[in-house]
Amino acid sequence: MPGPDATGTVVLQQVRPYGEGDPVDVAVIDGTIAEIGSSLTVPEGAEIIDGAGAVLLPGLVDLHTHLREPGREDTETIRTGSRAAALGGYTAVFAMANTDPVADNSTITDNVWRVGRDVGLVDVHPVGAVTVGLAGEQLAEMGMMASGAAGVRLFSDDGKCVFDPLIMRRALEYATGLGVLIAQHAEEPRLTKGAVAHEGPNAARLGLAGWPRAAEESIVVRDALLARDAGARVHICHASTEGTVELLRWAKDQGIAITAEVTPHHLFLNDERLATYDGVNRVNPPLRETRDNLALRQALADGVIDCVGTDHAPHAAQEKCCEFALAKPGMLGLETALPIIVETMVVPGLLDWRGVARVMSERPAEIVGLTDQGRPIAVGEPANLTIVDPDRSWVVHGPDLASLSDNTPYESMTMPATVVATLLRGVVTARDGRASA
Repeated sequence: MPGPDATGTVVLQQVRPYGEGDPVDVAVIDGTIAEIGSSLTVPEGAEIIDGAGAVLLPGLVDLHTHLREPGREDTETIRTGSRAAALGGYTAVFAMANTDPVADNSTITDNVWRVGRDVGLVDVHPVGAVTVGLAGEQLAEMGMMASGAAGVRLFSDDGKCVFDPLIMRRALEYATGLGVLIAQHAEEPRLTKGAVAHEGPNAARLGLAGWPRAAEESIVVRDALLARDAGARVHICHASTEGTVELLRWAKDQGIAITAEVTPHHLFLNDERLATYDGVNRVNPPLRETRDNLALRQALADGVIDCVGTDHAPHAAQEKCCEFALAKPGMLGLETALPIIVETMVVPGLLDWRGVARVMSERPAEIVGLTDQGRPIAVGEPANLTIVDPDRSWVVHGPDLASLSDNTPYESMTMPATVVATLLRGVVTARDGRASA
């Protein structure tokens, strides 16, 4: 298992599990929650974290992270991405396969796993490619990746859609036999050729090539039907439209085994930001309209959308500071995800803190079958935890983030909550805005 295993004692004082009730103390011994109660005796030599009434959550789990290693270590590495994740409250992340070379074989996925384990700040689970080279033509060696040291359990060509329906059906059938999951980047490429912005009034006014909702929705419904007929599971990456919400609701009502994630930026931002032509706002799928934001928020609250995936996507400055149509799509997300969920979901009352735990920890862990993450805060459970001060705000400044890149769309915005500390199996991996390595 990647990451450290604690051999000491940590006492979390005055924390509120799930933000409920009076503050309690939580004693962690050798990586496991050993005791929960009021005014616990602190053993000699124990590390103490004063929560001062802050919220205690299970460590966050991200099914959709781009760590760029191997190939683009100038924009992010497994180490720097792990630091960002720990600072954001994460204890497990899934690193997407669109690296260079592509993670389409066990040599690469096993190496990503080993590097993540050596860094030890979060559990880094490599995502294997569905097709060789992300070309969409030939299935990758999923079986070898699943049986390798990394034990790959999630496969995706994210960044590209597996658009050939026969290849996708075979992938779903093969994944079912292996007990793994296919995550689809839902984009019909023939509808998005040259597109850079959501197809709507703002794109038309700005002279930007439009990206229709149907490009996403047509693949969502197609893959729901393929999963139905194959008796398989399928996961939809970064759902972004009102129509996708309705299709997911329909598919789930039919008993189809489909799950979906939404990014913080698709909950919070919309295409009105494109008026500046700032490349930091270019993302795939594109920022949509307010009606999409509202539909996605309600769907996350209702469970139609299962979880939050950051789609953390670092890029070098020259890849963003250019003509909008030439900018690389993607935004940083690991350190700002939880505050954005607080802003869009907790503040308006769509989720309470147990709901936050559900969509950012428990449900993503369940979707991919992690047995040691997203666990209840209870005696005997692994001490994968994050402490959040909901009343301590902070201002985003890209160069101050842990990522090697600084392409955040939230520059100079005030975030409404702060991660006080993160623990991975009882080891403090981040505390007071500092990662441990």
